[in-house]
Amino acid sequence: MPPLRPVLPLSVAAFAAAVGGLVLTTAFPALAWWPMAFVGVGLALVSLIGRSVWGSVLVGLLFGLGFFLVNVGFTARYLGPVPWLALSVLEALLTAVGAIPIALAYRWLPRIGGLWTRLVALPALVAGLWTSRELLVGSWPYGGFPWGRIGLTQSNSPLADLASWVGVSGLTFLIVALCAALIEYVRLRRFRDARAAVPAAVLVVLLIAVPQFPTTPAGSMRVGAAQGNGPSGYFDKREDYAVIDAQVAASEPLFGKKMDLLVWPEGGVDYDPTQDRPTAALLDAVQRRSGAPLLANAVVQKGEQYFNTSFVWRAPAGITQSYAKRHPVPFGEYVPDRWLYGALAPDLIGLIQREYTPGEDPPYVTVKGVGIGLAICFDVIYDDVIRDGARAGAEFYAFQTNNADFRGTDENLQQLAVARMRAIETGRSVVNISTVGTSQIIAPDGSTIQSLPADTAGHLLADVPLRTGLTPAIVIGDWLEAALGWGSLAALVVVGLLVRRRNAKTPAPEGTGAAQQP
Repeated sequence: MPPLRPVLPLSVAAFAAAVGGLVLTTAFPALAWWPMAFVGVGLALVSLIGRSVWGSVLVGLLFGLGFFLVNVGFTARYLGPVPWLALSVLEALLTAVGAIPIALAYRWLPRIGGLWTRLVALPALVAGLWTSRELLVGSWPYGGFPWGRIGLTQSNSPLADLASWVGVSGLTFLIVALCAALIEYVRLRRFRDARAAVPAAVLVVLLIAVPQFPTTPAGSMRVGAAQGNGPSGYFDKREDYAVIDAQVAASEPLFGKKMDLLVWPEGGVDYDPTQDRPTAALLDAVQRRSGAPLLANAVVQKGEQYFNTSFVWRAPAGITQSYAKRHPVPFGEYVPDRWLYGALAPDLIGLIQREYTPGEDPPYVTVKGVGIGLAICFDVIYDDVIRDGARAGAEFYAFQTNNADFRGTDENLQQLAVARMRAIETGRSVVNISTVGTSQIIAPDGSTIQSLPADTAGHLLADVPLRTGLTPAIVIGDWLEAALGWGSLAALVVVGLLVRRRNAKTPAPEGTGAAQQP
């Protein structure tokens, strides 16, 4: 079978890819039009069919720019266009590189198979390679930035339950596979052959009909959380102890009420309580007045190192358990290769004086015998943090975040959607508390128990459902990602070798000196 010819001329494909990236942004909050993920992916794939290597690079770059320039536009809120453009262009370049294997799959695989290769093997390989690109972006460079994955668009859709079985990456794979299968079904024009519709139909049923994996109810825990709405941003004008004072004020209505745990957000404590006695005294007073252990967060110094640390505070002992953020944000909480970037943008890099060290503790604490999984701000987008918390014995999650540097953007809603997907993926409740909002208590099925809007001081108090038992997404997540990532790349290499062998065995047409190469 000859290789697939381009569906679109390169000029049209370039335009369609850019539009596809823009369309994909609408699948994420604030709009959250989840069906548009299929449209965006479909436009990208149609644009890659039949492309040369450099043609696929162009198409991938334009798709990446169309998506990331909008999706991570919140990074320009306070620091201006340089960080936004740098991050967007880097992610778009990685997307361009990731487009090459997909284009090669479209060029090679149809040469070694027939109908079912086109309808089954090709969509599976394309989806695996797309997922591989997401895994690359999510792990490299500097620990990666797994923001904007296709699977995360479905937190409010009927497809979200499948994440409890296959995780976010597995959901990405299935969505892309369905898009690719539908494209091939249309391209083959075998509409009268009912068999040709089977692969796409199976994927549709799988995506829609599979229920959430059931975890085991284990009672409840009465949890309070306070959103202080204090001046917690980098450039907010503040007086000493203004942030912790705002947190105390927001917590006041909770004092005297029955509560097993009080949760404060990331950055809710201005100063290191291990170094600053007034801060420690305030935390002691809050813990005594609330009658419950306090789960708070501050920058904690140990020797010459600084850690973004969540901790359980009990008076008068102070910190009894802690977790230091595993994935500090590059160029936000530390500067990798400061010598290089300091020379390129000294004014911006100079703003980041304090370097946070990655923590090594498990993202997990216990309170009154209940295991609590933790994630600090952007920690929530890293699969390893979530899985390690569940495997350690978490019965619900507390996600502490500070969205103050992104006021007026949809970053907080995008992060909240990630938190909702994590609840579904793990079958656990989530207490997602922010300094400035949006904060929510989320049930294990992803529904909202209580909510606080952005830019509003207030509190949450609810009986949070507890769950035990691990979902398949947690049990097989690491293995599945390895299979989809490395397995798809290995499969592409094998396909390329088979095509080369077939070409070597094919007699060259008369008048030529050699067989044509792929």
